[in-house]
Amino acid sequence: MTKKQEYTGDCPDKTLYLPGPTEVRDDVIEAMAEPMFGHRMDRMTDLYTTIVEDTKEFLGTDDDVIVLTASGTEFWEATTLNLVEDRMLVPTSGSFSERQANVAERLGKEVDRIEYDWGKAVKPEDVRDALESSDEGYDAVGVVMNETSTGVRNPVEEIGDLLGDYPDTYFVVDAISCLGGDRIDIEAHNIDCIFTSTQKAFAMPPGLAVCTVSDAAYERELDKESASWYGGFQRCLDYYDRKGQTHSTPAIPIMLAYRKQMKHMLEEGHEARDQRHREMAEYTREWAREHFGLFPEEGYESQTVTCVENTRDINVAETVEAVSEEYDMVFSSGYGDISEESFRIGHMGEHTVESIKELTDAIEDVAGL
Repeated sequence: MTKKQEYTGDCPDKTLYLPGPTEVRDDVIEAMAEPMFGHRMDRMTDLYTTIVEDTKEFLGTDDDVIVLTASGTEFWEATTLNLVEDRMLVPTSGSFSERQANVAERLGKEVDRIEYDWGKAVKPEDVRDALESSDEGYDAVGVVMNETSTGVRNPVEEIGDLLGDYPDTYFVVDAISCLGGDRIDIEAHNIDCIFTSTQKAFAMPPGLAVCTVSDAAYERELDKESASWYGGFQRCLDYYDRKGQTHSTPAIPIMLAYRKQMKHMLEEGHEARDQRHREMAEYTREWAREHFGLFPEEGYESQTVTCVENTRDINVAETVEAVSEEYDMVFSSGYGDISEESFRIGHMGEHTVESIKELTDAIEDVAGL
């Protein structure tokens, strides 16, 4: 049984280079310390309408936006319950896409997988083949845009484009570890729902989940006999239209942080933020190729998380621990079964090439590269 470990405040601060959570600006953290107010007051309407409309502006979408107190996992459940009556197609190429399929199955849906080895990317032609060969068809296709466990960035734009030929099949995109650091035109690629968590590339404290909802997805839920209660599109969006608030009590302090950080994101601009993340990814991949290797399939590398293949057979766990102890920097070992075969560097949020270089210098020193 786990024993109590009471927090005493004597833990040293560490700079986070994880695949999330990531570093948060001081003024964003400070925003959470505002005096408390009621979630049915006008002040809450001011707060929630601001973060919703600012998010739509940042993402460049006219689709509706829901911000809920939850992790991104909530929208695995909600999109499945809201859009899938019977069957769903989920390509699996890593831990989180496998988990998305498992969630749908636990909710009683029939799930067909297109299975890939870890490190490989989803191929649009395989998705088309599955759609064309299915007699029953699919209510939805669910794809993880950025497979956090392997550092693979799947071609969701191409998949969405082909789904334009299947208007009765909804497209659900898990962009939890990349949205805000990897720009995508949501409506141009037929995405009905795309969702994320605030602690990743949005560079906010954890605790909120964000999802866009197309008009077609909203109408689909209206036609279903059952849907998610907490994450129901109708329940969330109709309440927003009537009151400008959330239907259930939200994490107000984190929404205050959200408002502050989204202003920073709007000031930088989505294209500039995308370019900064691209530069960080290019630097990290170049460094990885020089000293190790890359785990993801060539041409499908993530823009926010680099999964480095441990070609030197270093002790990954010991290296992670040593960098943490000696430099107060935290990066991540590989995920699950590839924990020693790889390690992961999160270059997202407010990091820059210069701050990522500080980490890679520390890894070089500790590993004797």
